[in-house]
Amino acid sequence: MRELVILGTASQVPTRTRNHNGYLLRWDGEGLLFDPGEGTQRQMIHAGVSATQITRICLTHVHGDHCFGLPGVLSRMALDGVNHPVHLHYPASGEGVVRALVSISSPGIDLRLHPHGSAGPIAEGLEVQPLKHRIETYGYRLSEPDGRTLLPERLAAAGIAGPDVGRLQREGALAGVVLDDVSIPRPGQGFAFVMDTAPCAGADELAGGADLLVAESTFSDDDGALAQQYRHLTAGQAGELAAGASAGTLVLTHFSSRYGDDMALLARQARERAGGTTVMAAHDLQRIAFPPRRSSTADTTSSDQLSRQGGRP
Repeated sequence: MRELVILGTASQVPTRTRNHNGYLLRWDGEGLLFDPGEGTQRQMIHAGVSATQITRICLTHVHGDHCFGLPGVLSRMALDGVNHPVHLHYPASGEGVVRALVSISSPGIDLRLHPHGSAGPIAEGLEVQPLKHRIETYGYRLSEPDGRTLLPERLAAAGIAGPDVGRLQREGALAGVVLDDVSIPRPGQGFAFVMDTAPCAGADELAGGADLLVAESTFSDDDGALAQQYRHLTAGQAGELAAGASAGTLVLTHFSSRYGDDMALLARQARERAGGTTVMAAHDLQRIAFPPRRSSTADTTSSDQLSRQGGRP
């Protein structure tokens, strides 16, 4: 199952209806918690998110609204008896802050620290790129490998059915039939997390082709001077980022308290520049299902069809 749970959408100053940052991505068997700001533990309770779901915690940078919830989350994980390893990723320059936050957490979990100081892969399918903020900041991208989508009519024509379908997928060839003969390319899905940055090449790299892009939208276009001063994105710039990347869906977040609780203006400004990208302004405790897999017109295979033949979509 792939789903994004929004735990908080405020920037530096929370409001009565918007908590500090916090985003949980449920991605198959993993739970990636991004930027747990103050109050994240309580937001998890309201959202029905269990601490046992978290396998990785990813910090973009060590400003308080992106990491001050870390001790509470770790303590809750210890209280709930989480026994799997928990990987904590963060910029190397934030080592002192991260160590301090971890030191005041309740002990008892297998926490593994992974500082990074340059662009590139940091775990299987997970990479970082530098962003342009007032302190060292990195965005994250989670990518699924490209694969193949099986076509039932071609399988039937080749006389391959039942367990042989799975065998063909594993081995790549069976009885003179190769996988390419009965399938088409299937691009892997991608998730990008771009927070606290001015427009930059790193943000473009992360967002490229993402099915789901989470991007900060701290200021309206009318406050572009403030955005430039503090190195944040305006709503329109977030829309431009999504359009240039051909992203499937853009989720706006990290809103300044100056705009109250109605994000219609920022959503409209982003849509005006987002091209064909779907745009939504996030709200606390929202659950966003991962967008359907993008497919070509030839991709007519459903999961149900394949499961009846013993294969996997």
